[in-house]
Amino acid sequence: MVDEDKQKREPVPEDNQKPEQQAIPSTQEAAASSENDLSLKLEEIQRQADQYKDSFLRKAAEFENYKRRVENDAGTIIKFANEDLIGEILPVLDDFERSLNLSKERKEFESFYRGVELIYQKLAKTLESQGIKAIETIGKPFDVHYHDALMQMPREDVPAFTILKEVEKGYTFHNKVIRHAKVVVSSSPTEQEPVEPSPQAPQSNQNPDGQSGGES
Repeated sequence: MVDEDKQKREPVPEDNQKPEQQAIPSTQEAAASSENDLSLKLEEIQRQADQYKDSFLRKAAEFENYKRRVENDAGTIIKFANEDLIGEILPVLDDFERSLNLSKERKEFESFYRGVELIYQKLAKTLESQGIKAIETIGKPFDVHYHDALMQMPREDVPAFTILKEVEKGYTFHNKVIRHAKVVVSSSPTEQEPVEPSPQAPQSNQNPDGQSGGES
């Protein structure tokens, strides 16, 4: 009986506790650790996904810019493909203009003049439909981007650097200058040089009464 009472009073060591009681804390710790690992992995995967998304958006934007640039370059090449050919035709247009200007006042060539004029107008209209436009000159201010000044003439009735005469027409092709207009421009009138007083005539050797001052 004494041994049974002693045995009842002695505490049971932790090692001798039931397996179910020991497994509960370890299972909770394992679950918490596993949940933490999953959270870290999800964060890493989300970070990588954001990086891939940002990289994809940048590549897509770069490709769109490249595509737009290629389309613009191709359009420009097509737009100005005939520039050399039109440059060769312009002197022919100049010859038509010279012929018209020379024969305009000749009555005997009136019918010929009308025929040449119609051909010239048709050719000019065809070039205009292809993007050719004559540069405005007479009465306009001189602009180095469009005009080529051959000489200057002093004028008082117009401001300086006003175009007075067109020697050769200039043209733009789709707003690009393919030939500058050759012009004559005005300049400020030169200031008059002061008139120098004429040299005094030598005094005659005469007396007031009109007789010479020679010896009597």
